[in-house]
Amino acid sequence: MTAHDPVAASGDTAAVEPAMVPGFGNHVATEAVPGALPVGRNSPQRVPYGLYAEQLSGTAFTAPRTENKRSWLYRLRPAANHDAFEPYRNAGLLRSAPFDEVPPNPNRLRWDPLAFPEAPTDWVDGLVTYGGNGDVGAGTGVGIHLYACNLSMKQRAFFNADGELLIVPQEGSLRIVTELGLLTVEPQQIAVIPRGVRFRVELLDGPARGYVCENYGAPFRLPDLGPIGANGLANPRDFETPVAWFEDEDVPTLLIQKFQGGLWSTALGHSPFDVVAWHGNLAPYRYDLRRFNTINTVSFDHPDPSIFTVLTSPSETPGTANCDFVIFPPRWMVAEDTFRPPWFHRNVMSEYMGLITGEYDAKEGGFLPGGGSLHNQMNGHGPDRASYEKAVAADLAPFKIENTMAFMFETRHVIRTTPWAMRTPPMQLDYDAVWANMERAKLP
Repeated sequence: MTAHDPVAASGDTAAVEPAMVPGFGNHVATEAVPGALPVGRNSPQRVPYGLYAEQLSGTAFTAPRTENKRSWLYRLRPAANHDAFEPYRNAGLLRSAPFDEVPPNPNRLRWDPLAFPEAPTDWVDGLVTYGGNGDVGAGTGVGIHLYACNLSMKQRAFFNADGELLIVPQEGSLRIVTELGLLTVEPQQIAVIPRGVRFRVELLDGPARGYVCENYGAPFRLPDLGPIGANGLANPRDFETPVAWFEDEDVPTLLIQKFQGGLWSTALGHSPFDVVAWHGNLAPYRYDLRRFNTINTVSFDHPDPSIFTVLTSPSETPGTANCDFVIFPPRWMVAEDTFRPPWFHRNVMSEYMGLITGEYDAKEGGFLPGGGSLHNQMNGHGPDRASYEKAVAADLAPFKIENTMAFMFETRHVIRTTPWAMRTPPMQLDYDAVWANMERAKLP
């Protein structure tokens, strides 16, 4: 699949509506300057225009072909063209696995939305870690972060050597400038930035806030559909990958990387977004959650939430994910003689939930857009008292849940919180009260 972006390399990203290529995991070939992409070989003796050939490998060279992720980049300067990295001065509240600063907590937790910063703060400095699991060094688990920022990244770039980043905007649209092209994301869209890809985040319409799942494990992929068949859930054609676009600017740029949990930086004398052409299947992508083809019951009982899985990062245990990204979008409810909200539940998996817009059908109040909740392994949770009482008394006529978009990061290991998450003002100290005074069942 070949695409060409005719936009000149002006650096004026605000004037660009990014071109995109449809399809999940495709092998894309794209050039921003005609003739820049070598034909018939990856690393010719002389690359067109004197560009530098560079392979970016997201998996081991010997990974099976079906799982192998890599792209060839053709750039103005090699990525190796930089001085030594030094510890970054402003690590802030960003943390990484193993999360062992405080003991794991079995309690159900819930937080109000993260406040916007008062001081000028860009996307990197606005990241705050709530928790996670696994081990960066072992390549397992996830980190769960929120961001709140009011400043575009200027002459700054970032990449994550620890894992890929799933970005879920909740408020404010973003333009993400990457080595492999441009993509814009708004609330109810997501972006995935592969491990190692350099990028910067620009704000399009004022302060921005959202969620980030840092995936240390196997890259996200589409879940198998099994008996559902060939179609449904997130369809491959609705994922979009940017085409080549580049900056040719000799401007001082601070390059920040996350490496084994720490932040490091080095100074460049030029923009790192100088990839003129590339081909491969390791690239950023975006997806519009409103295109999700929801599957639901048309007879009785509330199905398992796995039918709402958008992306999954598998583990070595079949059917047990390192992390699933699950959404709860608008949908019809038609089940007969059925309690329609999610049922009460104790789960071997651990669940972090967030709300992008509207209300979640199992929580009448307190679960707010921009906020989050954590229900850890084997601890009971479910609809609050108000939602339960409303649901058992409802007339079971067909109705549609509208104007909502909630999501879940579900993972096989306990999610351990950071010290900040346990003492932060957004924590709702009365969360357990939503299940207080549930009436005792009446036996004959």
